[in-house]
This record gives sequence, structure tokens and C-alpha cells, in this order.
Amino acid sequence: MARHSAGLQPSTQGDPVLDLRDYLRLARRNWILISASTLTGLLGGGAISVLVQPTYTAETQLFVAIQSSGSVQELQQGNTFSQARVQSYVKTAMTPIVLQPAIDSLGLTVTADQLAKNVKASTDLNTVLINISVADNSPAKAAATAEAVANSLIKAVDSLERPKTGGTSPVSLSIITPAEAPLAPSAPNTRLNLLLGVAVGLALGLASAVLRTTLDFSIRGEADLRSVTDAAVLGGISFDQDAVRKPLLTQAAHQSPRAESFRQLRTNLQFANVSGQARTVLITSSLPGEGKSTTAINLAIALAQAGRTVCLVDADLRRPMVHEYLGLDRNAGLTTVLVGEADVNELLQPWGEDNLFVLTSGQIPPNPSEMLGSVEMDHLIDRLEQAFDTVILDAPPLLPVTDAAVLSQHVGGVVLVVGSHKVKHQDLQKSLAGLKMVGAKLLGVVLNRLPSKGPDSYAYSYYSSEPAPGPATLESSGTEDAAGSGSPNPSLVRDHEYALTPDTQRPASSFPKDRLDS
Repeated sequence: MARHSAGLQPSTQGDPVLDLRDYLRLARRNWILISASTLTGLLGGGAISVLVQPTYTAETQLFVAIQSSGSVQELQQGNTFSQARVQSYVKTAMTPIVLQPAIDSLGLTVTADQLAKNVKASTDLNTVLINISVADNSPAKAAATAEAVANSLIKAVDSLERPKTGGTSPVSLSIITPAEAPLAPSAPNTRLNLLLGVAVGLALGLASAVLRTTLDFSIRGEADLRSVTDAAVLGGISFDQDAVRKPLLTQAAHQSPRAESFRQLRTNLQFANVSGQARTVLITSSLPGEGKSTTAINLAIALAQAGRTVCLVDADLRRPMVHEYLGLDRNAGLTTVLVGEADVNELLQPWGEDNLFVLTSGQIPPNPSEMLGSVEMDHLIDRLEQAFDTVILDAPPLLPVTDAAVLSQHVGGVVLVVGSHKVKHQDLQKSLAGLKMVGAKLLGVVLNRLPSKGPDSYAYSYYSSEPAPGPATLESSGTEDAAGSGSPNPSLVRDHEYALTPDTQRPASSFPKDRLDS
């Protein structure tokens, strides 16, 4: 059965599970971008740590005491007084009255305001300790400046607190921790810079991924498809680079994921057409290059391998490709029958070892839409339906021309091929609206060119490691790139000898002509 319920539905408000899936899918789709951005942030943090000149910080600590006779009451009063005064001394340490003498004693060439930017004074709550730290590019200079500022603060406080009437200051400051030249720089903090670089890079990567996803309207997988339509997904065909050279189902290993994907498509199509009314199935796409011809040919092969009698009709009268892949003659075909120059019995070409017969396009006419919508075409489809179990029509894309929309009115059902990264949301919406307008019966959608791994994959896993058959074992050939790359170069088809060799064709007499009555 088609995996209609297997895809991720669009996230709805209040549904955290689906929201989480959306975020995970976004991250998996853009993991290269996110990883590159994170790595760039990490390198940026490292570069800053290397390029920024190191800064050394030296610290010294002072103790504030009150001069007293030593009684308990005086000591308590002095302690309270000193704690109240410490905050004032901390502020005083950043003023020119303290900094300028330190500058003069060291012979520095900076002003008090400039030095204040590198000096920091603080105190801990409920203590009489003052901490002074000085930052400088030289560890020795930082220690010397801290020492000079501490000594200058001692003198400044002694001068400020000394009574005007004379005598000694009631407050005494003393250094309890001398400043020492630091052995390691306090800045830059390499570990912090690296962590910040990673955080900033990751944030930018995620933001870029969200922006990229928001602006990307292409259909990538089933989750994107679900935002446009609820049509059944009949199958998914993964992109296979080897399929560029070996596009046919018969050229793939029997238990390969690609071969199984077409067998799954065959099975799902039977469930979609459970009533059996759609004996003629039209295969089309929104735009060229989505892999509709590949899907049509390989689906016909898969149906024939299941024991059904199948007729494959190349109804793309603008860019016919079926004959190129199958190595058949297209000089006489569908258009020849429609203009009455020959009977269809004379133009059906058997292919392969199963009951698969092909009606090529014939000569390209000047009025394809009129011919496909004619009474003769309708009559031909009726005759083919009576003679075959299934009729597969490879039609042109829906958006560039009206051929497929016209032809869809004569068939039992339509299968729409959607190429991953090939078609956008608005294009798919137009195609679906066009089919609905003409009253076509959409059997389902086939996702083509899907990635074999990742959040948009739609692959089948198998135990078999059977290798694909080599050129010597190929009995038949070719489709439009089964990986979904669109119509191949005819010269490429000839170079890789997709064409069916004469000794592998069945004689025309093997077709039961008596079933195809006129």
C-alpha cells in the first residue's frame, strides 16, 4: 500500500512532536551549512585568541584599620567606622589624587584618566579589605603600577583623614598582599573565546538554515509534498548515479533498492486502482527533467515481469524518448496510427522476454494537442485496453504544454512524477489544479530523484549484495535517467549501447493480434 501516512505532516500549533521533527529535518538537511558555520566560529575564536595582544593583571590587597586605645567599645566603633569608610576609599583609588602620584613615581607617559581605565578597585561586603588590580601588556609593569597605586592610596587617605588641627590620621591603610608579576595572561581567555566562537557560529548556522529553508520552495521529499497535497505517494525512487549509465530496471540487480522501488510502485498502483477501472495509466510530470519517461518505462517493465500483458505508448509527441532508451524505431508509431496510414497491429513492437509491447511516437506532428485529443486517440485507447491488461502512456509535462491535460481525459488514471529539487511548490500546485480542472483521476504521486540517505530519503534496505549485471548480460535497455535526471543525451544512449540488440527481440508473431480487433 502507498506510504500515504508515512510522511511528516506540516507542523501544527500545539503539537511539539511534529515541531521537533521539523527542526530535526531542517538540521539534517542543512548539516553542512551548520557545521561549516560552527567551524568558522571556532576558527574565528581561535584567531582572536592568537591575534589579540595578551594582557597581564597584577593584584594587591590593603587592610583598613582605625587608630584607637584598644578598648572593646572603641574597637567596635572603629570597625563600624572603617567599614563605612572603605567604599569611599575604593572610589578615591580611581581619582587623580591617587593615580597622578603613581604615574609620577613610575615615570609613565599616560594621564590619570588613561590609567584609570586599567585600574580596578573593589571591596568585599562587610570587610575592611580593598583589592586593587592593574592590567597591562607587561606583567612587571602591571605589578609595579599596582604597587604604586596602593602606596599612593595609603598616602592620600592619610592626608585626607588627618585632622585640620594637626595630629595623626585616625585611619591607617597597610598592604597585606604585595603585587607580584603574573606568570600567565589574564586575557585573552582562549577557552572562553573558543566557546563563544562555537556558540556564535552555531547560532548563525541555524539562522542561515532557517532562512535558506524558508526561501527554498522546491519539493525535496515527502514532507514538502504533504504541504501541497494529500495525494497518495505510490512510491519513491532514490537517485542512483549508476542509473545514468544503466537506467533500465532490467539492468539493476534484482534485489537492489532501485529495482524494489519500482516493484513497490507496481504494487501500490494496483492498490490505488483496486477497482481495476483504470486500465490505462498516464505518466506525466509538472516540468521537463523530473523523470517521467524513466518511470513510465520501468513501471511497464515491472508490470510485464509480474506476468501482465503491457502496452507502453510514447505519447510525448514533442520530445519523444522511449525509442531512444529501448532501441526501437520511431519513424512509424502513434502518429502513424492516428492519421490512418497504418493499423496499430502493424506498429506494435515487442520488447524483452515478457509480454511488453511498445508503440513509439512516430513522426512529430505540427499539432500534438489536437491529435492526442482526437476521437481517433480515444478509439485507439479503447482498442488497447481490450487487448492488454495495462496500458502505460508516457505524456509530456503538464505546465509547458496542454497535451497531458488533454490526454488525461481519455485515460483511467494519472500518475504524477515529482522530481526532488526539480519542481517548486507553486509548480506542483498548478499541475494539480490543471488536472482537477479537466476532471482527471489522480491515482497518486511518484517521488523521483530522492536522496538515498538523509531526512528526505525514501529507500528500501535489503540483505542482498548481488551486483548489477554487466554489459554482457544486458538483454534490454534504456530510459530517461532512472535516477530522475531527465531526458538523456541521445549520443549518450548510443555510446552506452542501451539499444535492444536484434537477437533479443521476440518475433512479432508472438503478439496475439486476434485480441486487438479494429
